[in-house]
Amino acid sequence: MGRRLVPLTLDNLQDLPKRCRACVFWELDPVSGEAAVKAGTPALEKEAWISAVLLDWGSCGRVVYVDDVPVGFVLYAPPAYVPRSTAFPTSPVSPDAVQLMTGFIMPGYQGQGLGRVMVQTVAKDLLRRGFKAIEAFGDARWKEPACMLPADHLLAVGFKTVRHHPTHPRLRLELRSTLSWKEDVEMALDRLLGAVQKEPALRPL
Repeated sequence: MGRRLVPLTLDNLQDLPKRCRACVFWELDPVSGEAAVKAGTPALEKEAWISAVLLDWGSCGRVVYVDDVPVGFVLYAPPAYVPRSTAFPTSPVSPDAVQLMTGFIMPGYQGQGLGRVMVQTVAKDLLRRGFKAIEAFGDARWKEPACMLPADHLLAVGFKTVRHHPTHPRLRLELRSTLSWKEDVEMALDRLLGAVQKEPALRPL
């Protein structure tokens, strides 16, 4: 089974689940988001947001493929690009952190470690870009896939609670602490990415 994680771009935006392509929960503030839904333009707003962040900041997501089938994605950006982040009782996100906004893995592909690999891939990307941490608003009462990530899942992949709240705690993953498992991450990614790379053909002498 070949797995690969590739940067999110406008070219592969259509590989996100349909409801996620037209969701601007994080990308717009609550008032603007509601207006976009009423106007029927959330998909256009999503595309415009990704385009702007790509141009201004760079890669802001990853899409996961298994045997060339898109099975999941993750979105992240500095809090200045995430208007909804200020609407939470546990905000703001720390100035030295990038916000892990949302992620999703298709049913049938869950429980295979893809969530952990996605977080490790984001951590590796942000370490290269000089950031110190990833923060996220968790959903402590999570029951089904939604725009927010379950707090329990974030804790399971290494996040620690930095601001408690009964519904929306803010959690943080120190990238410094990932330096100790960076080699493991590198090896895991090499294995995952190597699984889809064919051996070079031997040329006859």
